[in-house]
Formats: sequence, C-alpha cells, structure tokens
Amino acid sequence: MSLFADKPRPETVSVVTLADGTERVAWRQGTGRPILLIQGMSGSHYEWGDDFVNALEASGRQIIGINHRGVCQEEVPAGGYTIADLADDQAQGLDALGITEPIDVFGTSMGGMVAQELVLRHPGKVRTLTLASTSAGGDAMTPPAAEDLIGLYEAQTSGDEERAARYGFELYNAPAWCAEPGNFEMFKGLSRHYPTPFETLLTQLGAVDGYTTAERLPTVTVPTVIVHGTIDRIMPFPNAAPLQAAIPGAELDVWEEGGHLLHLENGARLAEAINTVSARRDAAGASA
Repeated sequence: MSLFADKPRPETVSVVTLADGTERVAWRQGTGRPILLIQGMSGSHYEWGDDFVNALEASGRQIIGINHRGVCQEEVPAGGYTIADLADDQAQGLDALGITEPIDVFGTSMGGMVAQELVLRHPGKVRTLTLASTSAGGDAMTPPAAEDLIGLYEAQTSGDEERAARYGFELYNAPAWCAEPGNFEMFKGLSRHYPTPFETLLTQLGAVDGYTTAERLPTVTVPTVIVHGTIDRIMPFPNAAPLQAAIPGAELDVWEEGGHLLHLENGARLAEAINTVSARRDAAGASA
C-alpha cells in the first residue's frame, strides 16, 4: 500500500480509546516483529515516506504509529500538555492495541523526545531505542538558528501555501535531496490527508519548551542508537553528543551532509539502523 494513495486500507488505520477515555488515530501495517514509530512536530503517520515504510515492511516488521494529540483531525486539548503526556499516550496506545511485550521504538525530532520519555517513564514498554534528529533538551539543547525559526514562522503564517511548503522543504531537508526531481512535489503531498492545524504546532512547541531528560538518561538500559545528520538545521548536529554521553552504551550513527528528515532522505538506510540495534538486543539476549 502506498501511504500517498487517496484512501488507506481500512485494516491499517483505526481509532483507539486510551485508558483516560480520549481517542487517537492509530496505524498498523505489515507483519512480524513490531516497531513503534513516533512522529515529530506536526507529523502524522502518513508522513513517514514510502521508502522508509516499505524498507521496514520488507525486512519483516509490523509498523505501528499512534498519532499525537491534535493530529489527524483530533481535537487540540485545552491547556496544553507536556512531552511526558505524549509519552504516556504512546504507552496507553500500545495497551489499547494489545501490545504488552517490549517493542522496538523509533522517534524522530520531537518524537525522539517522546521516545526518551517513554523509555524513562515506561521502561517495560521499550525493547530498543533509535533516536533521530533529536535532543535531550534543557541546557543540553543546541537550538536552531533564530533566522530559520523566524523565516519558518513567516512562511507558515503568510497564507501562501506554496511559499510555506518551499521554505519547509529547504529548511528540513539536505540540499542534495532537495535537488532531486520530484522530491518537492512528494514533500508537499505528505500532509494532504491530515493537514495539521497551526494551533497544534504551537501547542507542541509549548511541550518542547522546558523539556529535558539529560539527568535521567543514565538510567536507560536498552540498546540505543542515535542517528543525526551533520547539516540538520532544526536540531543541529551538536545535539547528538549529549545524548550519546548520557545514555550508557549508546552508539552514534553520523550521516554526513544529512538534514533533519532522515526517513525521507534515505529510508532504507534508516530502516537498516533500526534493525541493527534490534539485532544487538537479540545477540545480548542469546549471550545472557
């Protein structure tokens, strides 16, 4: 199935009710060992890109996504929320889907922050951890350049959809990938099923503000890999080092000239990184 088809297969997308009574749009595709994909700011399950999803499915993975609050036409909660709240949503979503065993977890950008909170708050839910283009937050965070944020805000609020799409395309992705024919049109189409309201983006920005895990990450015990591009303009590359230093045994996978949305730039390579850390967990269990 293409994620960009007009309508998804009915069996891949459902609405699940969490323990707190709220609902989330959940996505489940493929068979085999499950992996939880946690999207970044404003992203939905439609925005992973076919190359990444197809590579995971071809390697024998069942792919699971639980969309964040305010995404996929869900109501934006009043009063805001924290990254920890979003992590609790992921844990409750897994329960609602009947997944009780530890699962491989991949999170990108804000989703990487949620993944960190998930393993810290619900360690029994996480089998391995792959963190892409993310940060430990707080004093450990290297923020994006102010001019990039100002430019993004101006583009997003301009009322010009083409301008907003073009600015985001060039900000989030590596120049070499942007230059490839067809990628801009594909990028523009990613959010057409469930465009995320600007209100949701602002609420998610509020959740990121003040977030930090650096002092707690030394308690993480699962195999972890940190994937980061050297020219990431949203979560600059210096964010990777504090994560690796804080998580015992974490490995760093450096993508030279890689941008922010690595799942779009090279989905097959990212799937291989996830499967490699999963295999490390298998090997550790076999030797125990």
